[in-house]
Amino acid sequence: MLKRLFVACISMICVFTASHSQSSWMEWREAGLDGESAAGWEDEYEELSELAAHPFNINTVTKKQLEQLPFLSDKVVENILYYLYKYGPMVSKNELLGIEGIDWQTVRFLQDFIYIGPAEKEHDRFSFKHFMKYNKQELLTRLDIPLNKKVGYIYPEDGKHYLGDSFYHNLRYRMEYNKRIYIGFTAEKDAGEPFFKGPNRKGYDFYSGYLFLQDIGRIKALALGNYRANFGYGLVFNSNLFSFGRSGAIVSMNRTGRGISKYSSTAEYGYLQGAAATIKLTDRWEVSLLYSYNRLDARIEDGLIRMLKTDGYHRLPKDFERRNAASKHLITSNLNYKSSAINIGLTAVYNVFDKMLNPELRKYNRYYPRGKDFFNAGVYYKYFFHPKWIFAGETAVDNKGKIATLNMLTYSPLVNTSFIVINRFADMKYSSVYGSNIWENSRQQNEFGSYIGLETSIIPCIKLSGYFDFFHFFYRRHQVDADHTSGFSSLVQISYSPINSLMMLIKYSCKNKAKNYTDHSKKKYVLPYVRHRFQGQASYEPANGWQLKTSGEYVHTSFSGNRPSDGWLLNSTIRWEGHSFPLQVILGAACFRTQNYDSRIYMYEPGLLYSFSMPSFYGKGRRMSLNLKYTYKNRIVVHAKWGWTHYLDRNRIGTGLEEIQGSDKADVQIQLKVKW
Repeated sequence: MLKRLFVACISMICVFTASHSQSSWMEWREAGLDGESAAGWEDEYEELSELAAHPFNINTVTKKQLEQLPFLSDKVVENILYYLYKYGPMVSKNELLGIEGIDWQTVRFLQDFIYIGPAEKEHDRFSFKHFMKYNKQELLTRLDIPLNKKVGYIYPEDGKHYLGDSFYHNLRYRMEYNKRIYIGFTAEKDAGEPFFKGPNRKGYDFYSGYLFLQDIGRIKALALGNYRANFGYGLVFNSNLFSFGRSGAIVSMNRTGRGISKYSSTAEYGYLQGAAATIKLTDRWEVSLLYSYNRLDARIEDGLIRMLKTDGYHRLPKDFERRNAASKHLITSNLNYKSSAINIGLTAVYNVFDKMLNPELRKYNRYYPRGKDFFNAGVYYKYFFHPKWIFAGETAVDNKGKIATLNMLTYSPLVNTSFIVINRFADMKYSSVYGSNIWENSRQQNEFGSYIGLETSIIPCIKLSGYFDFFHFFYRRHQVDADHTSGFSSLVQISYSPINSLMMLIKYSCKNKAKNYTDHSKKKYVLPYVRHRFQGQASYEPANGWQLKTSGEYVHTSFSGNRPSDGWLLNSTIRWEGHSFPLQVILGAACFRTQNYDSRIYMYEPGLLYSFSMPSFYGKGRRMSLNLKYTYKNRIVVHAKWGWTHYLDRNRIGTGLEEIQGSDKADVQIQLKVKW
C-alpha cells in the first residue's frame, strides 16, 4: 500500500505541469506509418479510434481487451493484471507508472483507452433488464463538402461523368452493453454516387448491419450480419484488410489473431456477411464456425471473373454494370487449445465462387489464384518454453499441396526489451484468398524472407526500435520483368520522452527493391529502386490544454544511382483545448517541395472521428488545416475540419475525372455525434 501511495504521489508531481493530449496514441501510430502502407492501416486506425472513444474500465479490464492494444507486450499485459490482483482497484491513472515495464510513452498511449471505474457493478451480471437499462447508444453522421469542381461533375453531356453529386455522407448507429453486446448499423454514400436517383434508388450506396455478442456464458463470440475474423498469424484466414506488419509494434508481433469480431467500418470490401460463433468447450478448448455469403463487384467476360473490383465506388455506368456481378460462399472452422504454456490451433477455410476466377493472363500473374473453389488448412502454434523465450508460427497448405509457413522466435531478457526473428516462405504457386501477414509481396505467395527486430526502453526516457527485413522473390512480379529478385527494408527509430509533456523522435528507413527501369533510349532494365526516408518530430505541452508539434521529413529515391529524386516537407501543429469552455482547436500548416512523384511525401493529419487522413504531396506547395470540436455535456459532439492545399508549380490538380482546374484544392468536413 505504501508503494502505491509513493508511486501515485511522484507520478502526480511529474504530470502536474502539463495535460495529457487526448490523441497521444496516434503519436505511436503516426511514428510507424511509412506512407506506402498507410492504406493498410486505415482499418486499424478506425478500430483503435473506436476503442479510444469507448475506453475500458481498467479495474475490470480483461487480458483479451488489453491484447487489442498493439503497443502493449504480452509481459506488460500480464504485469497490469498482476498489479490489479495484488494491490486491488486503481484510484488514479497515475498508478500506471508503478507497473513493472511501463515507461512514460506507454502510459501516455494507454491512458487514451482506459478510465477509472468501480471494480464491480451489479449490472455486470447479464440480464435483459440490465441490458435495456444500462445500454449505451450513439448516432454519428458525417458530411464532406468539396470546395472545388472536378471534371467529373462539370461536363455531364459528354457521357463520361459521375452520376451523383460531389458530397460524401455516412450515417452510423451503435448500441453497446457492458462490452458484451453490440448492435450497429452503417450507411454510406461516396462522392459522385447517385442518391435516391438513377441506378441507385435505394438511397445510400452501401448498407451494413451487425449483432455481436461476446463473453456470455460459453459463448465467446457470436456474430450475425457483417463481421470479420482472423485466426493464428493470418496464413490461412485473415479477413482484416490490415495486419500489424513490419512497421507495427515489435512487442506484439507474436500475438495471434483475435478470432471473430464485429464489423462497423464503412469500407465496402474485406468483410464477411452471414453468421459466426466461437464456443468455449472447456477452460482450454474453443471451437469456431463461420459461414459467409458475399456479393462481389467484378468485371465479367465470357462468364469468367477477370477482375474483382474492391474500391467500393459506384459513380459511373460501368461501375453499376460490375456491381454484384459475382458471389462467393465461404465456410471456415477453427479449433483452438490454450494453456499457460502453449497455444495451438487448427484452421480450415473453403470458399467457392459462382463463376470461374480467371484474371487475364500476364507474365507476372501466371500463378495468381485461378479456379472456382479454394481450400486452405493450417496449424498455428505459440509455445512459452521459458519466461524469456517464445516460439510461434503457422504452417498452411492449399488444395494443390503448396505450402506457406511463418515462424518466429522472441527473446525478452527484460520486461521492456524484445528481440524477434521471423522467417517466412510461400511457394510461388501457393494460393490463398484470405491470407495476409508481413509479406512484402502484395499476395501471399512467391516469397522467402527473414526479419530481425528489436524494441527496448532499457535506458530511462528513451525507446529504441528497429528492424531489418530481407526478401527474395522466385518469380517475376508486377512491374518487375525478371525472376529471382531480392531486396531489403530497414528502419531505426529513437524516441525520447523525459516528462509526460515532451516527446521527441528521429527515424531513418530504407527500402531497396527491384523495379523496371527505362532509360533515355527506351531500353528496359530491372534495377534496384532505393528509397531513403529521414524523419524528425517533437511534441511539447507547455501549459495545461496546449500542445505544440513540429515534424520534418526528407526523402531521396533513385534507380541504383540513376534518375535521383529528392523531396522534403515541414509541418507544424498547434492544439488548444479549453476546460471551462469545451472547445478543441487544432491548426496545422505545412510546406513541401519534391522533384517528382517518386519523391512524394505522406503526412498524417488530424481528422474527424473514425476518419483517417494521410494525404500525399509532390511538387511545390503549401497545406493548411483547421479542426474545431465542440462537446456539449459529453452528449453532443460537433466536429468540423477545413483543409486547403495550394500548389506553386501547376494550374491543374489530379487527372481524368478527378482533375481540378486551378492551383488550389479545399474541402470542408462536418461531423455530428449524439450519445445517450
